[in-house]
Amino acid sequence: MNPANLKYTKEHEWVRVEGNKAVIGITDHAQHALGDVVFVELPQAGDSIEEGKPFGVVESVKAVSDIYAPVSGTVTAINEALLDSPETVNKDAFGEAWMVEVELADPAQLEGLMDAAGYEAFLQEEEH
Repeated sequence: MNPANLKYTKEHEWVRVEGNKAVIGITDHAQHALGDVVFVELPQAGDSIEEGKPFGVVESVKAVSDIYAPVSGTVTAINEALLDSPETVNKDAFGEAWMVEVELADPAQLEGLMDAAGYEAFLQEEEH
């Protein structure tokens, strides 16, 4: 089940809003589709990310996948632990496997994201 306190994208990223910051990761659905994650590439703190553009890479035994920015902003922190333990993405996609924290450039961008129910419905449609 996808946590109700998060927002979601059609590219299977999640966003947790904390004031004027957003914590971003990939969904449990995405990690499951990828399989065993073996490598994660993230931007540096201070980098800018742009809504809809790739900001990192997740590599699994099956595929290499871009991670797309659900919102624009400046990276304030990255999850350094993922660089050494990328398999955390498979174990705790919605928790310990967060990827970046950004200072929101435009909080209105959050309105374009899906809530948990919308994301569930999107996943159902995608399967058919």
